[in-house]
Amino acid sequence: MTRMIFVNLPVTDLERAKAFYSGLGFANEPRFTDDTAACVVWSETIFVMLLTHAKWRTFTDRPIPDAASSEVMLCLSCESRDEVAAMNAGVASRGGTADINPPQDHGFMMSHAFADPDGHVWEAMWMDPAVASGEKEPSVAA
Repeated sequence: MTRMIFVNLPVTDLERAKAFYSGLGFANEPRFTDDTAACVVWSETIFVMLLTHAKWRTFTDRPIPDAASSEVMLCLSCESRDEVAAMNAGVASRGGTADINPPQDHGFMMSHAFADPDGHVWEAMWMDPAVASGEKEPSVAA
C-alpha cells in the first residue's frame, strides 16, 4: 500500500474552509465529508481533513491554538513557478492571507507562504525537476 498523509486541521467555519481549499485546487472527497468534517484532496497521497472544533475535540483534549500562533508550516509542491504565484495570488480573495513570510527564490526552488482563514500556515513550493530527481545539483541564484 502506498503511504499517504492525512493532515487534520480544526476550522471555525467548515463551509468557508471547504470553499477556500476548493478555490486553491483541492478536490472534495465526499466519502469522508459530512456536516462535521470534510476531506479535501491535493494528490493521490495528500489529504486534508477539515474538522469543526466540536469534531476536533473528539480526537484530543489538547487546546486548539489561536490564529496568531504557528506550530507547523505545511508545504505543497507545485508543478511550476506560475502555479506557485497563482496559488498565492488567489489566497486573499478566498479569505486567507498571502505572503505571511517573505517569498523565497533560490533559483532552483521558490516558494510563497500563506495562511488559510483559520491561520493554518501553508507554503506553495516549486523545485526544478532535475534538482528534485538528483540529476542536477542545486545552485543558488545570486
